[in-house]
Amino acid sequence: MKSRSNTLKSPISTSKFSILFLFVLTVFTFSCNTNDDEIMDSNANNPSILEVLENYGTSLNSITSKSGNTKEKKPTFKTLSVALAKTRLAGTVSSNQLTVFAPTDAAFAKYGLDQRNVVSELGVETLTSILLYHVVGGKVFSTDLANSFVPTLNGAAVEVNLESGVMINSSNVIIADIEARNGVIHAIDDILFPPTKNLVELASSFDPEFSILLAAATKAELAETLANAGPFTVFAPTNQAFMDLFEVASVEAAIDVVNGLTAEDLAPILLYHVVAGRVYSSDLSSGPVTTLNGYFDLDLDTLTIDDNAMLVPSLLNVQATNGVIHVIDSVLIP
Repeated sequence: MKSRSNTLKSPISTSKFSILFLFVLTVFTFSCNTNDDEIMDSNANNPSILEVLENYGTSLNSITSKSGNTKEKKPTFKTLSVALAKTRLAGTVSSNQLTVFAPTDAAFAKYGLDQRNVVSELGVETLTSILLYHVVGGKVFSTDLANSFVPTLNGAAVEVNLESGVMINSSNVIIADIEARNGVIHAIDDILFPPTKNLVELASSFDPEFSILLAAATKAELAETLANAGPFTVFAPTNQAFMDLFEVASVEAAIDVVNGLTAEDLAPILLYHVVAGRVYSSDLSSGPVTTLNGYFDLDLDTLTIDDNAMLVPSLLNVQATNGVIHVIDSVLIP
């Protein structure tokens, strides 16, 4: 009988324990859900990027100036806020997850621009292009940044340099990681100006000149494509590179050689210098690089292509509206 009594008690104890466990689990789950809801509600109540920009700098900064006697005001973004509204980008920066490199009012003032004249001075189209060049998709905090090129909503990329502080192109980040409901703001002390020339226009205006390359592109019936399509990355041989290849002493003589060739002769060579998309130096790695006509071998240790041409370090990542140019010192032969 004793054994029977013990056998009967076991399921009763287990049942009580199960009920207690389910009760605790229910309370814990409810508590977690409540906390999650509170966090979501809290985030929902935070100001958007646009609202932060509109209201930032209305109070004194908590950092005391070097003199120790006064407090410096936070920077303001009134001109940027007006510019976003006038270009109809206010909704974009209010509703999407974005990172904004935000020029302060002082940055605009360097160019004689303020909230009253920024639209009339620059025009809506140009201003829109400039503003989109300050915006990156997703939340990018300062701890996420590295020495690299970061694509913007403009299409072109900004260069991040961490060698001395945080620089975006030639602008300094003066306040980082200003959080908003839908993203993050980094205040900068200058305006970022995007490229304004296409690949052909850029090559035409660039120093060293690329007149032989342009003559070849025109003869091969590729100039219009390089001007209007893309984006493309062009590994661009200099005039001297063509002169060395043709064994002539002048640009004029090299262009005469080009004019004696057919489009069928030139197109495969030129397409061997072109890669689809925007490929910055920070995107490159040693090994095969696919071009519009096969692939070439890149060695980043020696900065050489096909053991022949060398990348010119000071002339990399030259941006156009529809691509990037990397200058090389020899013509590549597929």
